[in-house]
Amino acid sequence: MQPVYTAVATARGDGRNGEVTSSDGVIDESLTVPKEMGGPGGEHTNPEQLFAAGYAACFHGALRLVAKQANADVDKSTVEAQVGIGKNDRGGFELVVTLTANLPGLEQGKADELVAQAHQVCPYSNATRGNIEVTVRATT
Repeated sequence: MQPVYTAVATARGDGRNGEVTSSDGVIDESLTVPKEMGGPGGEHTNPEQLFAAGYAACFHGALRLVAKQANADVDKSTVEAQVGIGKNDRGGFELVVTLTANLPGLEQGKADELVAQAHQVCPYSNATRGNIEVTVRATT
């Protein structure tokens, strides 16, 4: 695969309590460990929120692509990504993702079909497939 675009981001400081920046300066964020993970929480983001935002946007783009190919109107659609983190049985941590696509105005069967197709073409879905648990669902 020959990339057509490469994003570059750098983390510095104290890991999950550090900072992240993108090479173009668009992202310049402080990070804070969530209270649920023993950190201070507060008004800064964390890696799971950044991953959720990226996955939701990418999956929504894939959904719009397959919907266009199927002549389905998804102009009012949204995608919510929930990214959980927890300890695994190997002494480390892992992620779990739930993607919920809301497709108002579509019949449930068609919505389910489009979401399944989007899951096959979304780059994030392809990257995570077989590595972490990802659940996709459609609501109308």
